[in-house]
Amino acid sequence: MNDSLTDSSRIECLDGLRATAALWVLVGHCLLLTGWHLPVLGDPALGVDLFIMLSGFLMVFHYQLRQDKEPWQRPETWLKFWTRRYFRIAPLFYVMMFFALALGPYLYESRTVIDAFLGRVPQAPERFLDSSLKNIAAHLTFLFGLSPNLAYRTPLPDWSLGLEMQFYAVFPALMLLVRRFDWVWSAIVVAALGAFVVMILNAISVHFPMPSLLPLKIQVFLCGMLLAGVLGQRQPRPLLHLALAMALAAIPFGDGYGLSKFVIREALVLGFFALVLYRMLPGTAGAMARTIAIALGGGVFRVLGELSYSIYLIHLLVLQPVAALVIAHYGDGLAAPLRFAIVLAIVLPVVCVLSFVTYRVIEMPGQQLGRTVLRRFARKPLLKPSPAE
Repeated sequence: MNDSLTDSSRIECLDGLRATAALWVLVGHCLLLTGWHLPVLGDPALGVDLFIMLSGFLMVFHYQLRQDKEPWQRPETWLKFWTRRYFRIAPLFYVMMFFALALGPYLYESRTVIDAFLGRVPQAPERFLDSSLKNIAAHLTFLFGLSPNLAYRTPLPDWSLGLEMQFYAVFPALMLLVRRFDWVWSAIVVAALGAFVVMILNAISVHFPMPSLLPLKIQVFLCGMLLAGVLGQRQPRPLLHLALAMALAAIPFGDGYGLSKFVIREALVLGFFALVLYRMLPGTAGAMARTIAIALGGGVFRVLGELSYSIYLIHLLVLQPVAALVIAHYGDGLAAPLRFAIVLAIVLPVVCVLSFVTYRVIEMPGQQLGRTVLRRFARKPLLKPSPAE
């Protein structure tokens, strides 16, 4: 790795960006479920895009840190990568899925109250009430994102986890492609393949309720990957990587696109570039970006960054009942901004406390279990000494 660009294995701003993404999704859903409309913040899909970009960046960043001791030409390195990612994602997801399915009828009733009050089309009952073996098996194996009928079938915002697991599945192959053909051509080819798949799906009228299939979001993963790729180059080409990342962010696949979403996604790429690669920016711009990046790496941002996965998974289980309770009690007696403020004031601290507990009780032990499994896989039988010894 190019030590002139990064002096350690930690990029200062990443914790703050993860915290920002998690809070963006929470606040966005809170706005949607209380009927107050705000631009940018009111679109949680943009917060998910930030999560996806972060994922692409982090996978490449850690790949570059480990490539000397874990060469990716060896299949066991792939197995280690998949094992780490599985134990990072699965333990908390399995527990939250149990609670989501158990609370499904209550959550469906809460969401029905909200939709009726806001005059929206009611949510499909099966999203909350499907406890079939098929649905459970698809989620336990993380294959649900491949099916339009199963991708949006629990009360959790878990469609993105199926998408994430698909990214992990192909990531080693993507990095081998980069090693063979370089970053620019590899990103262009992969994005073109994704676009081809999406066009075929459209031609045969296959539509996903959420962008849970990897070709629908591969361009956003590639944005983060390209920016991390700059850090591993002996002769960095940051402007070329940035230009390609911005071009990929403009591809109109996934969820709804419009001028405002286009502008925000381009801003996300630019902001990400500035915060991660501030050492490459000149003068005042570099100094300002460095100040923001360091601020995002400490204090409450660091704590919330650690809790971001829990916050993301848990928040709807708390938000929907609270929003329904406030709406049922006050109705039109509260203006939408006040309704939002009350719901957020209740939901945010509760979700943060629950996230802290689940992080300590589930996430940390799950990651430790993953490390234990890796150590056991790494053990080799001792060679028997020869008679001469």
